[in-house]
Amino acid sequence: MRGPRLTTARAIRALLAFQIGIGVVLFGQDIARTLPQLGFTPRSPGMDEPIRPGDQTRRFQPDRLPLRRPSPGTDMPDTSDMPNRLQFTEAADDPTVLDVTGAIAEGDFVRFEDFLETTSLSPDTIRLNSPGGSVIDALAIGRAIRDAGFDTTVGEDGICLSACPYLLAAGVERSAAETAQVGVHQHYFDESTVLPAFLAVEDIQRGQGEVLAYLIDMGIDPALMQHALVTPPQEIYILLREELEDYAMVTDVQDTG
Repeated sequence: MRGPRLTTARAIRALLAFQIGIGVVLFGQDIARTLPQLGFTPRSPGMDEPIRPGDQTRRFQPDRLPLRRPSPGTDMPDTSDMPNRLQFTEAADDPTVLDVTGAIAEGDFVRFEDFLETTSLSPDTIRLNSPGGSVIDALAIGRAIRDAGFDTTVGEDGICLSACPYLLAAGVERSAAETAQVGVHQHYFDESTVLPAFLAVEDIQRGQGEVLAYLIDMGIDPALMQHALVTPPQEIYILLREELEDYAMVTDVQDTG
């Protein structure tokens, strides 16, 4: 009787070892996907490197972006003045323009609604300068922009990255200065940015579906998402002038030359 018992015990141990091995492999895959999100620096060039066709992916560190991009030949400015949530101010150079500047934080949609209800300003154009942020708030703000009939623009040397292009897409008329940077990448749709991939799939798919529906509603070519889906969150894909036009992200690209 000892022989069969020993054989059964070995089989159980082997099965357990196999299951542990599978668990280790799955855990390793999740860690491999998660490590880039924990701050490891990608090999892509920095945001201050020139953008060329076929070379459009850049490192993305939203807390280290300038309020405005530097002109060629100048140093990157101090980035500490980029607001950590959206600020709404009348443009100094045009009272019909509302400057919307800073990261898109959770709750900014409510703040934007409150601003529109209480402001004495009468803008017809929203000028964006933002590294992005909350996708959910960006989509809600975008729908409010379209409902109000505003135009949108990204000014000279301005940035509109990550979730910010969804605000740009909302304008009835949309424009971007030739020196502006508009970029997209993968998004997170849950509160935890280090949630294992196998637990986040449902939220990610639902979020991507909402983004696609939004782009279609705004008249944007959903093929834009091909660049977002293949660009990791710690990098950003900068759209070329012709891509902005082809995807209908802009109805006009302002020539600042």
